[in-house]
Amino acid sequence: MSGRMLRKVLREQEKLTVSSQFQSNDDDDADSNDSSEHARSPPPVNRFDLLDTQAEEDTYELNDVDSDQEDSKPGSAGEDNSHVSTSAKPKNKQKKKKKNKAKISSFEPKKDTSADLLLERLNVTGTECTSDHDSLDAHSGKTAPLTNSGMGGKYISAKCTSEILSVDPKFLRAEDELKRIFGSKVINAYENSSNSESQRRKQGLRRGPHNFHTRRTILVVPLDYWPRWDGSLSMELAETKEGLHFFRYTHPSSYLEAQRKFEAAKNTYDINGIALVLALHPYHVESLLALAEAFKYAGDHQRSVDAIDKCLYALECAWHPLFNPVRGNCRLDYRCDANKPLFLALRRHMQNLYRRGCCRSALEVCKMLLSLDSDDPVGALFCIDYFSLRAQQYEWLELFADQYGSDNSLWLLPNFSFSLAIARFYLERDTPIKQTPTDTVSSSELLKQALMLHPLALKKIVDRAPLKDAAWKQILKHRYFAYAEAGSPSLEHLIQIYVERSYLIWRLPELQKWLIDAALQVIQIVNQDEGEAKDWACVRKEAFQSDKNEYVLPLVNCRLFGFCANHPSRGNPSYDGG
Repeated sequence: MSGRMLRKVLREQEKLTVSSQFQSNDDDDADSNDSSEHARSPPPVNRFDLLDTQAEEDTYELNDVDSDQEDSKPGSAGEDNSHVSTSAKPKNKQKKKKKNKAKISSFEPKKDTSADLLLERLNVTGTECTSDHDSLDAHSGKTAPLTNSGMGGKYISAKCTSEILSVDPKFLRAEDELKRIFGSKVINAYENSSNSESQRRKQGLRRGPHNFHTRRTILVVPLDYWPRWDGSLSMELAETKEGLHFFRYTHPSSYLEAQRKFEAAKNTYDINGIALVLALHPYHVESLLALAEAFKYAGDHQRSVDAIDKCLYALECAWHPLFNPVRGNCRLDYRCDANKPLFLALRRHMQNLYRRGCCRSALEVCKMLLSLDSDDPVGALFCIDYFSLRAQQYEWLELFADQYGSDNSLWLLPNFSFSLAIARFYLERDTPIKQTPTDTVSSSELLKQALMLHPLALKKIVDRAPLKDAAWKQILKHRYFAYAEAGSPSLEHLIQIYVERSYLIWRLPELQKWLIDAALQVIQIVNQDEGEAKDWACVRKEAFQSDKNEYVLPLVNCRLFGFCANHPSRGNPSYDGG
């Protein structure tokens, strides 16, 4: 009611103001038309009449048409046609204002703007803001979250492999991830209570004149007691092809002399000889790698980690100005002997990060390893899915499996078959049903496909975890799982690798129930159609045809999780353990 009364008062004041403007502009007709001028101006309005005329309030609406109807009503006997023409001016003013015309802008009162603002505050008018907001929503594209949370890699299928394997530098260091997990106060308190080496590691970059390490690195933080970088390594650009930059490390004559001394000490298993080489050449990377292995098998893991960090620091200081592995477009050929130390040091560093619980940092290092050489000489493909699950990077794992390589065959590997199903399981749990695309394969279907393709993996998972639910006895007695075979040494090896690494994931109660339901559905499918099992056996035989273990070499180089008892190369003197 207050808004209507305010509207009526403002209309009356507007009529009075417009009439006074007309009086000042008609000076020539003022003397001859005094009586008509008196009739033209309306009588003063009694404000107290507003309280008594309740029925008249319904006639005053919030648009200009109703105000025009009010002005066209029959007035008093003294009113003539001049009053009607004068009262029509506000209506014309409003219409011409909508058409962006300014013919009667000189008659527009200054109080109109403040009146509109006041009416907007009273919610009498103001529908334009809502329409403008809707138009902004229409142009801003608010359906992006619906696309991103759906098929994983489908919404950015145009991205190339280098973009998929690009590394986020803020997740590379273990110290940063530990602070995100436990908080800065906890990590700082632990480091303050540790030994002096840990304290120097924390404050090494702030020691002023005692710190010689002025170069900023992304992999590790150099300690203040490390010697100055001696420039014993360098890197050169070999070639640029199809947007990819190929590099290789180069060694000066002094480094080659240290290399000969190292080879002599290694052939005689002389640890003191390797230490002597490091005393003269503190950044000889092969000696640092060998010394890290010696510390590891002696049980001194902290000194082993320090040796690997020192090796990575030396390798990073030698990088070419154009070498930026975080972008995913830099390549190093593993077949070049000078490039191998970087792969081995990154692999050891990834293992150390995993042991510290920094799975996201380990994932970034694994992506860097895979981007440096697409042939995957150190077996990064056999652990990148595990790190993705542990780091909860489910969407990235689906994108990687969909986009990496020229063919879409990663899902045939046992680790990707089960890991992609687990990733889809958690995405379905965290994503609303309305935002999931209709063409998305469900997690249950992916798990059933994994069990049909690799039935031997189920028995090994149940035995290794172990899963002690009563339903497993009945499931494993079925012929499809009881007599399951890999069919090739390569596949059997890959299944064993996956089980030894990922069996802890299947101890989660929600995944156990989900696995039981999928296994029962597989049994039902096999009982109804024997041809289904034969078709999957053909796929398995076609994917793993060789009678030899094709993955011995990369897996020998990438032994990451300590499954020595089941490793085929156990006892091999050339085996380089991790």
